[in-house]
Amino acid sequence: MGNGSSFEQIKTIYLDINGKEEKIIFSRHSTPLEIHELIAQAAGVNKHSTISLRDKNGAHVAVSPTMPVNSAQNPYKVVTREPPPATDNDAFQAVLTHVAEQLNRVFQMEETRSHLNHRINMLEKKIEIEGLKAVEIEKCKSEISYIRDQLWNAQKKYVDFNRLRPIMTSGSCDHFFSSLSDERKIILKRDIPTYPKYTLSQETVDYLKQPTFDIWHWEPNEMLSLLEHMYHELGLVEEFNINPIVLKRWLLCVQENYRNNPFHNFRHCFCVTQMMYGMIHLCKLWERMTTEDLGILLTAAVCHDLDHPGYNNTYQINARTELAIRYNDISPLENHHCAVAFQILSNPETNIFAYVDKDTFKRIRAGITMLILATDMARHAEIMESFKEKLAAGFDDKNKEHLDTLKMVLIKCCDISNEVRPMEVSEPWVDCLLEEYFNQSDREKIEGLPVAPFMDRDKVTKPTAQIGFIKFVLIPMFETVARVFTQIDEVMVQPLKNAKDRYEEMKSIEEAQKEAKKALSQNH
Repeated sequence: MGNGSSFEQIKTIYLDINGKEEKIIFSRHSTPLEIHELIAQAAGVNKHSTISLRDKNGAHVAVSPTMPVNSAQNPYKVVTREPPPATDNDAFQAVLTHVAEQLNRVFQMEETRSHLNHRINMLEKKIEIEGLKAVEIEKCKSEISYIRDQLWNAQKKYVDFNRLRPIMTSGSCDHFFSSLSDERKIILKRDIPTYPKYTLSQETVDYLKQPTFDIWHWEPNEMLSLLEHMYHELGLVEEFNINPIVLKRWLLCVQENYRNNPFHNFRHCFCVTQMMYGMIHLCKLWERMTTEDLGILLTAAVCHDLDHPGYNNTYQINARTELAIRYNDISPLENHHCAVAFQILSNPETNIFAYVDKDTFKRIRAGITMLILATDMARHAEIMESFKEKLAAGFDDKNKEHLDTLKMVLIKCCDISNEVRPMEVSEPWVDCLLEEYFNQSDREKIEGLPVAPFMDRDKVTKPTAQIGFIKFVLIPMFETVARVFTQIDEVMVQPLKNAKDRYEEMKSIEEAQKEAKKALSQNH
């Protein structure tokens, strides 16, 4: 289920027109003018009348397809004002003005389209040329390195036949990942305001704190507004003295640096951050941690998969990509996510921590880095063992080492928490993850690299992919956290057990269908 299902197609809005309840239904593709005329029709007034909507608190609500959905109990109050009587001349002038605006818009669109097409063609040519240059440079580097080695070996009267092959081949993925350099300058491609300030209903504000929150019902701009709300609501804007405009710019830049992968994309970033926000409220973490700690947790969640290429660490290491070489095969992706996060923060226009002192920034940097590196599943057993040891010794909120381990476990929980959510929210994520896995295993087969069975489209199914993971990773981890926060048991552990039972039932049905099909084919 991708971004195509990210928002409901039809909206129902309830209205209070002079004490009489009315409702209007429209598509999210409707224009503000069409909605205005719909309200005018419901109110029984001229479509040229001035119409404004107000919520129960008296706040103005924009007449647009993105207006927050309300309920019959909380309708928007409709305030109308009739237009002054128009003369024939006024009507004629209005028609002329409307026609002129439409013509002007058409010509401007054609001109803009032509200009953009020209720019795109120029950029494509430039990218192609630069790409070829990069390949040639890499080939030259390889050849120089090879010749230098041969000269050295010749001087030693010895030839190392293991080195008699080019470092880069035409089928290599080094060039594919050459864009994953940590040294590039990251700048914001677009400036605010590019997304409107959404009026969040109290219902949405409360729902945002729940693990059951449906992350598929929000468009990218709305996700940005919800993330922005989290920073304000938790007091992080005040704590770090964040410029609200810089916060908007930072969130935009983060969004631009998540790729359109099937799974590791900006919606996954939002999903993990929302779960972290939910756990902060569910566990009342402010009673155990400082506001600075909460800011580190939330910011690490936002940045934890920045610029993820859609191919995991195993692929990076086996394919000997630039990142694997740079980080000596040690958590290459997580190290890269950290590097990109602090590249963004190094730009004054997107540095939300610009006004904290040096010591505070040092703690923030160390904390975010520690948490993002903890999301490498290769470290799962190590981190969980450390957490269990601290629980056995008696968990101490005042002990920094204990608190750091708890924070690492919390971000791990949030990163792989999809199955905690209701089935209709969690199951589409499994499809997205399997699609990304299959893309990788297909590439590994082509390149002759090892293929993990759980990523092979010929061997894995949805239930087999999830049962073991829920049973041996998720449930034990969340049960361990529930020893510190007992409220997690009902809200998170039980839904995980229900999900395991559901997938086991799905597996039984699939096996029964397979057996029936096999028996049928034998009879024929």
